[in-house]
Amino acid sequence: MRIKVLCITEDPDRPTIATFLGMHEEGIDISVVCSQQHYRHKELVDAGLNTIPIEFKGRNDSHAISQLREELHKGKYDIIHLLGNRALQNGLIATRGISIRIVVYRGIVGNVSFFNPISWKRTLNPRIDRIICVADAVRDHFLRMWPVSLRVPSKHLITIHKGHNVDWYKKPPANLKDFGVPEGAFVVGCVATYRPRKGIEVLIEAMKDFPDDWDIHLLLVGDMDSKKLDKKILASPVSRKIHRVGYVEDATPLTAACDVFVLPSIKREGLARSVIEAMVYRVPSIVTDCGGSPELVVDGITGIVVPTRDPRAINNAICRLYENPDLRLQMGQAARQRIESKFRIKDTIKKTITVYRSLMSE
Repeated sequence: MRIKVLCITEDPDRPTIATFLGMHEEGIDISVVCSQQHYRHKELVDAGLNTIPIEFKGRNDSHAISQLREELHKGKYDIIHLLGNRALQNGLIATRGISIRIVVYRGIVGNVSFFNPISWKRTLNPRIDRIICVADAVRDHFLRMWPVSLRVPSKHLITIHKGHNVDWYKKPPANLKDFGVPEGAFVVGCVATYRPRKGIEVLIEAMKDFPDDWDIHLLLVGDMDSKKLDKKILASPVSRKIHRVGYVEDATPLTAACDVFVLPSIKREGLARSVIEAMVYRVPSIVTDCGGSPELVVDGITGIVVPTRDPRAINNAICRLYENPDLRLQMGQAARQRIESKFRIKDTIKKTITVYRSLMSE
């Protein structure tokens, strides 16, 4: 029997699109609710997938919910797969009273509680059949929640790492002189959207105690508009060596041009795409022991894992890599090999289909 699935996504990244396309090629009858304005929408259309133009303007969009209910009745789907907060809440409302299996995606650790009514409307909704966790750290958090009597059953929690294909990453390194970085400088890169949990201030603190004759610069890439961060950078004795690029659609050429990559998250990290991209480009990464980051970076082999909220540990790790170019090369090569062997998109496709089939057999 061919499984019929309706996937709802708000802002699909490349691995998500590739997963949809791969499942389609493997015989899953998949339709996708996705904005027609999204820059990846055309990839779905060109591949022959059925796309449905429903726009979610909020987490309780009555018009979109009505459209979605109509589609569910018309399409007679076996499974609905919800990716993103708006997709999750609107999808759960739309499926009320409809016999359908519900799969949801969870990409961060925590931020869910048995004592928060909103959580019961979303991730803890008892009608959910499976939660696909992007990392073991996400799954483990659910399994440690208290009280035990309310925990999500372990069989409902499935870890599927978001896979990649190294062939996606072909762009050459950027010329960092265009961003104010002097030629020959040792560049520490960080790609992130600013949130307190990302720990960017910790990284700023870590940059200030290098020997004076070390020309080490920090390249910050991403939407980092924050008055708190502005003040932190201005107060830094090495502020002239901190370069802010802002948001770019594809940060991989910038990452590829760095000597070291740092993600200083302090909590709730899932499986950071920015770290995966650095690993593909053979850039050794320094990450914290937060969330799924240690599942990506093997300490001492593909990069360095440090404690959270510890600028001294980050500083020491940067120093170690600065002083050991052979170690950087070795770690960078091992990092790429790890993505090639352990985080493959074909495995993501296969495991997601296995989840669907297990639901159909229940």
